[in-house]
Amino acid sequence: MRPITGSPVLTVSSPSHVHCGRTIRKTALETILALLPAAAFAIWHYHMLAVRVLALSCFTAVIAETICLYIMKRKFEADNYTTLLCGLMFGFLLPPSSPWWLVVPGSALSIIIGRMIFGGLGANPLCAPLVGWAILTVSWPDLMNFNVTMLTSELTYPLSQLKNFGPQTLNEYSLKSLLLGFQLGGTGAVQSGAIILGGAYLITRRIIRPDIPFSFILGVTLTALTFYLINPQAYASPEYHLLCGSTLFGAFFLATDSSSSPAGHIPMLAYGFTAGALVIIIRVYGAYPDGVPFAILLANLMSPLFDKLRPKPFGGVTSIHLQR
Repeated sequence: MRPITGSPVLTVSSPSHVHCGRTIRKTALETILALLPAAAFAIWHYHMLAVRVLALSCFTAVIAETICLYIMKRKFEADNYTTLLCGLMFGFLLPPSSPWWLVVPGSALSIIIGRMIFGGLGANPLCAPLVGWAILTVSWPDLMNFNVTMLTSELTYPLSQLKNFGPQTLNEYSLKSLLLGFQLGGTGAVQSGAIILGGAYLITRRIIRPDIPFSFILGVTLTALTFYLINPQAYASPEYHLLCGSTLFGAFFLATDSSSSPAGHIPMLAYGFTAGALVIIIRVYGAYPDGVPFAILLANLMSPLFDKLRPKPFGGVTSIHLQR
């Protein structure tokens, strides 16, 4: 073979790059800021119970990651606030009356099994707060049951009433009361109005793209509407499915987790719509009243498949024939 002579076809150099100014630390801080209205509403409804659960969850998450990084002989990363954010989102999913011995292992497992066992930040294939939630739900179902743990509360759990007694029981809930968080559920996850404000802030600040939240909400709406049109006496209308439980929290904050969700416009739309449809299917046919966490975990597992949905390049060819 004749050696190649002459100047190289391509010249590799160091181009000038412009930094957008966005960092992991700033992104985490802005997401925490977006969650503050929901946290404030939770404290308004549950007082010190909410403060205890959220503070203990955040503290445990930071300590658990610090210990893991020390064992792995890696640099501490608590100053990027991603672990604090993970602990806060996990606390949002717990009942406000959760005992400390339930909050501590759940938050720690969210970090250890949900993140660190896969290599740390950005490597987890599942949304980390949902991993700890799933472990607690399977291990201590009674303590994760809002009706059992909050018997002294004047609020009720609408999704449990829907599951056990039908959609007629939802007539006592006005859309305004649901927006203001007058319902049992996760400490911060059911503060629907505040969650909408936080989600709008994230989209406006371009912390998240609107593809997943909007397709998630569309999946919930169309699937719930299908069941409702089939039998309005047996199935709830879409607006109740959107405002009850952790639907909106899942749409804006859990499903959009960057490491466990796909990249690209089409994969994001398919991923969000599938997760939203699964929410209603689990609520209708599953054993759990609120299907949001399990629906997002299932969609996380399918995320690599959604990443393969790519449009055909314009002008592309299927094969290249080389001529001598």
